[in-house]
Amino acid sequence: MTVGIAVVQFAPGTDPEINLSSLREHVRTAAEAGARVVVAPEYSMFAVTRLDERVVAIAQPLDGPFTSGLAALAAEFGVFLVAGLVESPSPGATRISNTLVAHGPDGARVAVYRKVHLYDAFGHLESDVVAAGPLVAPATFAVDGVVFGMQTCFDLRFPEGCRRVAAAGAHVLLLPAQWIPGPAKVDQWTTLLRARAIENTVYVAAADQCAPRGAGSSMIVDPAGTVLAELGDEPGVATATVDTAHLARVRTANPSLSLRRFTISDGSAAE
Repeated sequence: MTVGIAVVQFAPGTDPEINLSSLREHVRTAAEAGARVVVAPEYSMFAVTRLDERVVAIAQPLDGPFTSGLAALAAEFGVFLVAGLVESPSPGATRISNTLVAHGPDGARVAVYRKVHLYDAFGHLESDVVAAGPLVAPATFAVDGVVFGMQTCFDLRFPEGCRRVAAAGAHVLLLPAQWIPGPAKVDQWTTLLRARAIENTVYVAAADQCAPRGAGSSMIVDPAGTVLAELGDEPGVATATVDTAHLARVRTANPSLSLRRFTISDGSAAE
């Protein structure tokens, strides 16, 4: 079984409608290249360098206009579309959720993931305005028998989270990001993406924002760690093919998932 996938790299700003319009052209390009699954960056709906009250003010519910627009794009181009939005606080709460939502080619929502590991590092405090996602079963969806799981940006630095996705049966890890630029950050990003692919024997499709608020270098990596497609620091689309026969060969040669001797946590918080 093969499935075409694409990662979209662009620079969303502070107008959700303009961001949706920009994303539409990239989704068109991806679909014309044969992609059935298209992955856009974290915070595709609204992006700033430092999170503050503007993010709370712009937040939308899960069935709001931005996600309705994403559903329409998925249906228009006949693809599964994953993108990041700023989700309104739950009733009685003040902090928003950093949420990924996946829609299918019929426009229906097929998966939702709320970022678990918040970016409280490198001088940033995402937790000031964002609530950590609940520790629940991994968010996955299937396309022609290929299982896709989701993580977000800083989650990449926590291998146990990505392992939970693989242990849940994912063949492909989708990772939207706004990887903030800085010294050695691109090297860390690319190293971690390849490591997560190799250690879990999964494909990794990582869609980053580009300059000025992201480091770029979006890429698709195969389960042996080979980079199949990558972008630099400009907007664009990269495509590749997920091949389950190749995945099976890699997992036969390197059966690390079946050989592991430690179980995965049931999701309870670390003490």
